[in-house]
Amino acid sequence: MQQENRLFQDFARVLSALTGTLAGAGREAEARVKERLREVLVDLDFVPRDEFEAVAALARSTREELEALKARLAAEATAPQADAPADPAG
Repeated sequence: MQQENRLFQDFARVLSALTGTLAGAGREAEARVKERLREVLVDLDFVPRDEFEAVAALARSTREELEALKARLAAEATAPQADAPADPAG
């Protein structure tokens, strides 16, 4: 009976040590994965959100200005030319 009790104690110690080792290995693996993920994300060279928003706003204003200029050009093209010389033959 004494031998069986000691066997269970040894087995419990081994399991406890193994659990600690596995937990440490898991934390180390997690830290390595996070570090590698950071490196990959930095290499991708993403644009920060504020820079993206600034460029998007600039594109919107440029598009609005272009549409206004197109409308003005179309209006000027269809309007009669007041300063055009009169046709002498006519």
